[in-house]
Amino acid sequence: MEQSGVTGFNEILVLTPRVFEEGLDAVVAVREQRTVLLNLSNMETKLAQRTADFVSGGVYALEGQERRIGERVMLFAPRSVDIDQLS
Repeated sequence: MEQSGVTGFNEILVLTPRVFEEGLDAVVAVREQRTVLLNLSNMETKLAQRTADFVSGGVYALEGQERRIGERVMLFAPRSVDIDQLS
């Protein structure tokens, strides 16, 4: 099977971490040019905030972008992905 160089552009990885360390998976995915929907609803409030801050910082360092979708749901994407948000 032949693969193109645009792997990840047509998919969204949905992650629902239960522990802080699983937040690293989101940063790694964005580094690999994948878009991530991070659902933190299964974490205690303070741990969810700490995880969101960690992932946000990692994605920022990769020059990626983020959008808050809900109270505990965030979208992270590499710089090369356009995120359109309608009001």
